[in-house]
Amino acid sequence: MLFINANILTMDTDPIENGFVKTAGGKISEVGPMEQLKPPKNAKTTDLSGKLLMPGFIDAHCHLGLFEEGLGVEGDDLNEDTDPVSPHIRALDGINPFDRGFDEARSSGTTCVVVSPGSANPVAGQICALKTTGRWIDKMLVAQPLAIKFALGENPKMVYGNKAQTPVTRMATVAIIREQLHKAQRYLEQSLRAAEDPEIDKPDFDARLEALVPVLKRETRAHFHAHKTYDILSAVRIAKEFSLDYTIIHCTEGHLIADILGSLNARVICGPLLAARTKPELTNLTGESCGVMAKAGVTVAVSTDYPEMPPGLLAASAAFAAVNGMDRFDALSAITINAARAVGLEDRLGSITAGKDADFLVFGDDPLKVGVKPEAVFINGKRL
Repeated sequence: MLFINANILTMDTDPIENGFVKTAGGKISEVGPMEQLKPPKNAKTTDLSGKLLMPGFIDAHCHLGLFEEGLGVEGDDLNEDTDPVSPHIRALDGINPFDRGFDEARSSGTTCVVVSPGSANPVAGQICALKTTGRWIDKMLVAQPLAIKFALGENPKMVYGNKAQTPVTRMATVAIIREQLHKAQRYLEQSLRAAEDPEIDKPDFDARLEALVPVLKRETRAHFHAHKTYDILSAVRIAKEFSLDYTIIHCTEGHLIADILGSLNARVICGPLLAARTKPELTNLTGESCGVMAKAGVTVAVSTDYPEMPPGLLAASAAFAAVNGMDRFDALSAITINAARAVGLEDRLGSITAGKDADFLVFGDDPLKVGVKPEAVFINGKRL
């Protein structure tokens, strides 16, 4: 397919005021200004004169399909809150792709969602990324496992404190995470020794430790749920101790330590932004946080954290950040290229670049204007 005469926000290079995009096999095959176009024969062509073409939005942290719209316990698969250590459970296995939230997300421009288990457990489980169209979750997948979810602060304390079970303090929460990573480290070392020396027995299979090995090998990222400054920096401490490739989720008080996070070249996923201060950890929630961190050199993404916010309000969240001081381009980046960078998918998503997935949006108005929706949504080159 060929799209011509579009104003293109590539998000990783300069905008193209009058350009074209070619797609083939679900990928972007060529991008450039109109004067460089050599029209292929018999190409299906769409004229986008006066329209904006930009990458599909990425919701870098949510629970879409795990907490189903309008249902009670039968649709709630968010937290396996019976065991504080559950790295082997997969969000993938609980997602309902028929949930109406997928339609709402897609129609508002979200083409990819990063779906995570909840934050009840210190070691919470496997995160996946998927496209927002499809009926079979395995065919929607972009990455599995994308990351392992860890949770610090209030949520594990509240869940297990009410059961008179560890952890009831931040100390115990971090100790549980550290203990499991140490166990996984020993499990990995023994596995490697056994692979090199037939005289050494392999360790007995352990699904929990197997799930953590890719994190230790930096093949999979660690996503740390953390709101308060000291929880954020506890995540950094753990990541440094085990040389983890990490991203901070929520980072509500990140603006209070923006200089520190900037010096660490940190990646953060902020959200929900359009939310009330409904618990103690949100006391310092402010719309200015994203802009403050971005100016300090932090890679900032914005998320809905659905079901904390409706899935259709991702762009509105970015607009809210822009209204509160975030640079407009940074705000758009927070739901496109920086969202992809925050979760390690920048080689495939987040910009209008040859070789990446043909996930893009067509707008007739400002994408950060409240109430504006895309006129067309393309996922893998197909209009939906």
